[in-house]
Amino acid sequence: MEEPEMRAFTVQNFAHPLEEVDVTTPQPKGTEVVVEVTRCGVCHTDLHLQDGFYDLGGGKRLNLKDRGIVPPLVLGHEIYGKLVAKGPDVSDDQCEIGRYYVVYPWIGCGECEQCLQDHDNLCATPKSLGVARPGGYADQCLIPHPKYLVDVTDLDPSLAATYACSGLTAYSAINKIEIDRENELLVLLGLGGVGMNALNIAVAQGFGRIAVADLDPAKRDFALRAGAHFSFDPGQPEELQTLLSEQGNAAAVVDFVGSTETAASGISMLRKGGIYVIVGLFGGEVTLPLPPLAQRSTVICGSYVGNLAELRELVELAKTGKIAALPVETMPFSKANEALDRLRTGGVNGRLVLAK
Repeated sequence: MEEPEMRAFTVQNFAHPLEEVDVTTPQPKGTEVVVEVTRCGVCHTDLHLQDGFYDLGGGKRLNLKDRGIVPPLVLGHEIYGKLVAKGPDVSDDQCEIGRYYVVYPWIGCGECEQCLQDHDNLCATPKSLGVARPGGYADQCLIPHPKYLVDVTDLDPSLAATYACSGLTAYSAINKIEIDRENELLVLLGLGGVGMNALNIAVAQGFGRIAVADLDPAKRDFALRAGAHFSFDPGQPEELQTLLSEQGNAAAVVDFVGSTETAASGISMLRKGGIYVIVGLFGGEVTLPLPPLAQRSTVICGSYVGNLAELRELVELAKTGKIAALPVETMPFSKANEALDRLRTGGVNGRLVLAK
């Protein structure tokens, strides 16, 4: 008897367009569950996975094949869909067939200390959906346990999908900042989907002095309308100097670009005791004199996605209506390559989501 097949859009070879292929429809065992994917966000991480490497600067690369990530890959980690099947070890009170969920994708090995504390995103041997496991660029997605399903009833499906990565990444980064939210200056570098989500979350959480930076004047204008208090063009150093001379140095900078230039700029604008949080994975390297880091009590912090509890917190906050909706544009799954190309060239305002 032939096994049932479904459609998936896969990386068959690094640095090549995705290919539409037929793959075996997943059949859940044990604690596994299956979601019929109706929305899947398109993320910059997908571009790195398509390319097959991360840029480490200085001509160095982190090749995915060296980490055991090799084609074929089913991309997609911002997954929203309907629960259609569950394994025999999943009880009715854990999840409900026919209900729609957003899926927490940053799954770990399930056995290490970080995973046992539900910090899967810090696992040393991650098994993330859309990276090490088949993701949401497919008709269905297999999830190892129902605890990774988050009920998003009453939220817009396309917007809800973005919370699994873009929203969660922004929320976790903002959570790492301990400053006087009402009075001290917070700077957000980069106004892509994650940066805009961070702005909306920061506004919802009561940050009263937010400056934003992006090369695109339209994005800066949009951010000012969305609640940012100041903006500057990072390509015009005099604009930054004017901001700092008028408002004082930043208590916190969150870098959603993550390049050599943004890192150097972000750290340089901090007050004593300030924190620089790097989120973006554009790539590069930075060299810093060490004595001033100690003398100024500068904190440099990496932030990678977020944990399951943070996703649940974010979804509950979103249900209150306090977070402004991120601009979301939908495209059919059949246009996945076009969506990736648009993201690569910067032709996206907010977030692109593949939709059925």
